[in-house]
Amino acid sequence: QVAQTEGPKAQRHQGHPYRIPFLPSPGNEGSVMSVQGSRPEEKVHAGAFDLASPIPVGLTATSEPSSMPLENMGTAEGVGSDPFLQPAVHILTPRLRGYAMGDRSGASGSRRRRTGSRPSSQGGSGPAAAAAEEEVRDVGAGGDAPAPEKDKDGDVDVGSGQWDLRCHRLQDSLFSSDSGFNNYRGILNWCVVMLILSNARLFLENLIKYGILVDPIQVVSLFLKDPYSWPALCLVIVANVFAVAAFQVEKRLAVGALTEQAGLLLHVVNLATILCFPAAVALLLESITPVGSVLALMAYTILFLKLFSYRDVNLWCRERRARAKAKAAAAGKKANGGAAQCAVSYPDNLTYRDLYYFLFAPTLCYELNFPRSARIRKRFLLRRLLEMLFLTQLMVGLIQQWMVPTIQNSMKPFKDMDHSRIIERLLKLAVPNHLIWLIFFYWLFHSCLNAVAELMHFGDREFYRDWWNSESVTYFWQNWNIPVHKWCLRHFYKPMLRRGSSKWVARTGVFLASAFFHEYLVSIPLRMFRLWAFTGMMAQIPLAWIVGRFFRGNYGNAAVWLTIIIGQPVAVLMYVHDYYVLNYEAPTAGA
Repeated sequence: QVAQTEGPKAQRHQGHPYRIPFLPSPGNEGSVMSVQGSRPEEKVHAGAFDLASPIPVGLTATSEPSSMPLENMGTAEGVGSDPFLQPAVHILTPRLRGYAMGDRSGASGSRRRRTGSRPSSQGGSGPAAAAAEEEVRDVGAGGDAPAPEKDKDGDVDVGSGQWDLRCHRLQDSLFSSDSGFNNYRGILNWCVVMLILSNARLFLENLIKYGILVDPIQVVSLFLKDPYSWPALCLVIVANVFAVAAFQVEKRLAVGALTEQAGLLLHVVNLATILCFPAAVALLLESITPVGSVLALMAYTILFLKLFSYRDVNLWCRERRARAKAKAAAAGKKANGGAAQCAVSYPDNLTYRDLYYFLFAPTLCYELNFPRSARIRKRFLLRRLLEMLFLTQLMVGLIQQWMVPTIQNSMKPFKDMDHSRIIERLLKLAVPNHLIWLIFFYWLFHSCLNAVAELMHFGDREFYRDWWNSESVTYFWQNWNIPVHKWCLRHFYKPMLRRGSSKWVARTGVFLASAFFHEYLVSIPLRMFRLWAFTGMMAQIPLAWIVGRFFRGNYGNAAVWLTIIIGQPVAVLMYVHDYYVLNYEAPTAGA
C-alpha cells in the first residue's frame, strides 16, 4: 500500500534513523521518503517503487532536504546492520542511483500508478521476486526519454523510452542479397561437421563390411618382387650418368671445344636417352613392379626437365657473354634480385657442386645464384618430417582400406556394362580418391618440398598458390604446381611466343607436352597403352574454354572442383578396368 503524505503527517517520521533520501523527481524535489513496516524499527527507503517483501510496507514523504551522500545509499552507513533492511536496499539502490543520474521515464515516471496485486507475505519469494516484478511492471511504460537505454549486449532495454511503442523497422532478411549480411561462419562450421559425420559413417560402414585391410607388409611387395633385386633403385642410380654427360658437354661448350650445333646435338641425344632408357627397362624387365616403375620414371622425368633448363640457361649465359661481359654481369645481378658480391657468374657455375645442388633443389628451373635462407629452422624441419611420415601412412591406409575394395567391386558392373551401377561406383570412388589426392598434394608440395628446401637453404618456397580459389581451369593449372608451371612458362611457352607462335598455339603446346608426360608416367609402368591420361589432359583445352565462357565467380570455382573430383576417378577406373582385363581375365580365358 503506497501513500504519499505532506504537511503534519510527515512530522512523525522526521526523527526516524532510517530515513533515506528520495531523489528529486518532477514535483517532489528534495523530499525524503521512508518506508514504514509493521514495526517502527522495520523501515527502509523504497523511493516510489513497490517492494514485494514479506511484510506490507507504507510509504511516507517529508519535505526535509536529504543530507545523505548518494554513494552511502545501501551501505552499512546509510542503512545500518538490520538484516531485514539490507536485502531490500540491495534491490532498490541500483534503481535509485540510475534515477539520480537522469534515468527518468517521462515526467510522471515517479508518480505513475502501479497495477496488479502485490504478493502477500506468505506467497512472496524474496528480493529476486521483487526485482522480477519490477521488471515486468516497467515493460510497456511510455515516456519522452531522449534516447533508449541499452544493456551490456547492446540491445535496447525494453520499457525505458520511446522504443517501447515501436519494435519494427525497414529491413531485409539476412539471406536477401540487399541485406549486406555476409557472416556465414556458422554455416561453414555446419558443413564441416556434416562432412565429418558423413565420412565417419562411410568409414564405419567400410570397417563393418570388410574389416581391417591395412597391411604394411603388403606395401613392400608393391616396390619389390624379389628382396634381393632392386631394379627401380638401380635405375635411379644410373641416372647420374646422364647428368654427368650434360655437365661435360657444357664444360666443353664454355671453353669453345665444341660448336653450338654439336653441343645441341649431344644434348638432344642425351635428353632423348633419359626418356627412352628407363621406359625400355620398365617394359622389358620382368622383376620391376608397376609402383617401382612409376617412381623411377618420375625421377627420370624430373631429371629431363632439370637438364633441359640447365642447358637453356647456360646457352643464354654464353650468348650474353658473347655480346659483352660487363652487360652479362649487370643483367645477372638484376635477374637475381641484386645478388651479393659473392654471386657466381658464368662459367664459374660449371662445377659438380653447383650441378648437384640444382639436381636436389626443389625446383625445375636452373639459376646461377639461387636465393638462400640464412639458417635451418629445426622445429620447422621436424614438423615437416613428422607430416611426411604421418601422411604417408595415412595415404597407404586409405588406399588399402577404402579405395581397393571399391575398385574391386567396380569390375563386375564394367564387365556387365551396367551403367547405373558404374555411375554409383564412380561416385563412391570419387570421395576417397579426392581425399587421397588432397593429402598427396599437401604431402608433396608442402611437407616434402619444404623439408628439402630447409635442408638445402633454398629460399624460394612458392611451390603452390591459391588454386582452390580457381574460377577457371586455366588458373588451376597455372597455380597448383608452381615448379612445373615456371618451367613451362620459361622454357616452353615464352620461347614459342618469341618464335612467332600465337598464345593459343603456345597454350595448346603446353597442354600437349603435359598430356605426353602424364601418359608416359601411367602407360609404361602398367605396360598398356590406352591413352586415357593423354585424352584427359587434352580435354582440358575445350573444358577451359567452356568454363571461361559460361561460368563466372563461384559457379566457375564449382565447375573446377567438379572436374577435379569426378575427372580423376574416371581415369582411375578406366586404367584399373583395362589392367584387370589384360592381366587377370585374359590368362584365364587362354587357359
